[in-house]
Amino acid sequence: MSRFRVIPRVVTTLTRQQMYDIVRAPVITEKATNASEHNQVIFRVPLAASKREVKAAVEGLFNVKVTAVNTIRVQGKLKRFRGRVGRRRDFKKAIVTLAEGQRIDVTTGI
Repeated sequence: MSRFRVIPRVVTTLTRQQMYDIVRAPVITEKATNASEHNQVIFRVPLAASKREVKAAVEGLFNVKVTAVNTIRVQGKLKRFRGRVGRRRDFKKAIVTLAEGQRIDVTTGI
């Protein structure tokens, strides 16, 4: 199989409930605030969510035009509590780049 395979473009249709399930919460950190200066918003999404689903969900919920979606899978940390080893959950972050002139105010909610 060639590594230059073409992935066919498919239109992802989601219900309103599926959109809310995909976009779980905005990430409010110093790094996310700096990214907002470059028309980027960061959301926590399910581990199984694809880039196309995230794009369709953000465009449907916030009525904006998305130009790119980058995803990062964050491994959970090992933590100790009273000598016992525990583990935080893995999660996925989606960095959504908006078109020029578009913006999302994550402090007000949907």
